[in-house]
Amino acid sequence: MNLWLTACAAAGIALTASAYASAQENPPADPIPLWPGTPPHDHKDGFIPTLTPYLLDGDAPRGAVIVAPGGGYEGRAPHEGRPVAERFNQAGFHAFVLDYRVSPNRHPAPLSDAARSLRLVRSRAAQWRVRPDKIALLGFSAGGHLTASLGVFFDPGEPDADDPVARESSRPDAIVLCYPVISADEYGHGGSFANLLGPDASEEQRQALSLEKHVRPDTPPAFLWSTADDQAVPVQNSLAFALALRQQGVPFEMHIYPHGPHGLGLSPDDPHIATWSELCADWLRGMGW
Repeated sequence: MNLWLTACAAAGIALTASAYASAQENPPADPIPLWPGTPPHDHKDGFIPTLTPYLLDGDAPRGAVIVAPGGGYEGRAPHEGRPVAERFNQAGFHAFVLDYRVSPNRHPAPLSDAARSLRLVRSRAAQWRVRPDKIALLGFSAGGHLTASLGVFFDPGEPDADDPVARESSRPDAIVLCYPVISADEYGHGGSFANLLGPDASEEQRQALSLEKHVRPDTPPAFLWSTADDQAVPVQNSLAFALALRQQGVPFEMHIYPHGPHGLGLSPDDPHIATWSELCADWLRGMGW
């Protein structure tokens, strides 16, 4: 199943009245290019990866959530971007939407963009009134794979770099995985891995990004949710990652809803599944966001 087609079909979901009102009162800032020049590992397709801030008013520093939409690493689903940022604004957090590179760009271009987004927010924490130790990365589907990738492949930054952004750590303080692509094994989503690595990727390359195999003890705390009968990205992806977190002693919260198709986003048509965003907000608040 093509995740990008699924995302496009779902992208016509209207904002709720409260989300629409919030957007009108507090529109996002302009997108900010992630890189000062040509991004590393660039395919030269002309796409400029950006970060769009959704900042709340007030002087007190707040926790933040960076949102990575899904789309099978061939696009970025609109309904998994701005509406989600606005929802977390309503929950009391600053938010950002990450427009990362996708096919024909290959790994590690998307991961470089995700890491840069964490570093950029940390480097501007004082300007944006963000708590630099309370920055979560949230991703849907392939964006969930990107989020989990940074959760296991982050680095502390380069303290001697000329670029002040590059000096910051790329480790998220929490990761939120929404029906994520995780595994390259039996239950993996082949299209996502083909777009990320190329159609002729070796099994060694695929296993290097089968993320349940790379969880480490300092992987950030995680919140996961999926549906049990997701036909595009089976729930086994979330279960495998949760088991790896448990084996490494990493705290997590997981919710498996019994029914629902892939690509639900905020799930405005199913009030039960829609509880995930408030559950996630409560989880973040419990960690000091």
